[in-house]
Amino acid sequence: MERYWNEEMERMDRKSLETLQSYRLMRTVRRVYENVPLYRERMDAAGVKPEDIRSVADLHKLPFTYKQDLRDTYPYGMFAVPMNEVVRLHASSGTTGKKIVVGYTANDLDMWAECCARALTAAGADSNDFMHVSYGYGLFTGGLGLHGGAEKVGMTVIPVSTGNTKQQVTILKDFGSTYICCTPSYALNLAETMKEMGITKDEIQLRAGLFGAEPWTEEMRQDIEDKLGLKALDIYGLTEILGPGVAYECSAQTGMHINEDHFIAEIIDPDTGEVLPDGAQGELVFTCISKEAFPMLRYRTRDIVQLERGVCSCGRTFVKMKKPMGRSDDMLIIRGVNVFPSQIESVLLSLGNTAPYYQIIVDRVNNTDTFEIQVEISPEMFTDTVKNLEEQAKQIREAVHTTLGIQAKITLVEPKTIPRTEGKAVHVVDHRKLH
Repeated sequence: MERYWNEEMERMDRKSLETLQSYRLMRTVRRVYENVPLYRERMDAAGVKPEDIRSVADLHKLPFTYKQDLRDTYPYGMFAVPMNEVVRLHASSGTTGKKIVVGYTANDLDMWAECCARALTAAGADSNDFMHVSYGYGLFTGGLGLHGGAEKVGMTVIPVSTGNTKQQVTILKDFGSTYICCTPSYALNLAETMKEMGITKDEIQLRAGLFGAEPWTEEMRQDIEDKLGLKALDIYGLTEILGPGVAYECSAQTGMHINEDHFIAEIIDPDTGEVLPDGAQGELVFTCISKEAFPMLRYRTRDIVQLERGVCSCGRTFVKMKKPMGRSDDMLIIRGVNVFPSQIESVLLSLGNTAPYYQIIVDRVNNTDTFEIQVEISPEMFTDTVKNLEEQAKQIREAVHTTLGIQAKITLVEPKTIPRTEGKAVHVVDHRKLH
């Protein structure tokens, strides 16, 4: 039987939900217009006043917000409350340019914990469960975000954070962890370490895991479920909007429910900015309607997704977003073809003969793109004959060509050659000088 953390909200009828969204949107727009100079300038330039926004139907009149805006106003220029009302700061894990700095009031933190509590309850958790948090703590939003949600549910929280993978496996076994949250690539790292330590999935008590912070495929989900003996659920978030908990998967595992009482989602054409109809694939845009310290209006996430409306088999009425196929800024254009790392991952895992570790290496030689995929072979394959390995490489090459329509050089590398990460996996190395 499906359980809800906040059944009134999670199963609210569409008309009532849109009425609530419209009310919260109007209040938020007026507040940011009065308190955030960038929004006031943008709205004035577009000829839009707060009183022009009367309902969700007027959302398209508002200007977009971009990640660069947050860098240009670093550190606190986008905050909508005085700093003495901000009780916590987080920042993006971005490696280029200045960090994205976000703030939370006490009410914001409570709302965040509420969103994560919904995700955990949808995954079947309650106060009898033990939550092993393997997301990073600190400025990254993952660890503390799900920590707060787990405490709200009443779970026993084990704040392990990242690193020391062998010790994490021992804690999973000895402490009786029933839930885990981390990146999907780290979940596979844990499974690999368990195998090396001679610990089987029957010796740990994990029932479910909430995995996010990087794109992952259905094939990777199956791999995680098989190796850890749990139900693998998707959770979505981004620092600029909240952190984990913006959207979450239910037991149906057919997409993530967006917490629409707090966030309005749109899908746009990433090139033109035109709002697309439901079911169309495009760039996901979020508007925060209940956040106090750092509310974003029409923030362009760069994530490429589809939205699906209607009542889910779980009973929730919140719109569902399909698993992001990648980010528009992660998309590679190789010899004129659009390539997402998730497509490569899907091919490799569907073949099932290699380890789930790979790296795409792109370069430009004599004005022509070179495209290499380094694929780590499993320890079992390492003892294969050269002929078998050549056959394996050929099989991957043909499958990639069939999926993408372009040829790639396939290089099989020894076990443990591809770097392991505790956070987001680095799947692309692009040596081209494209700027």
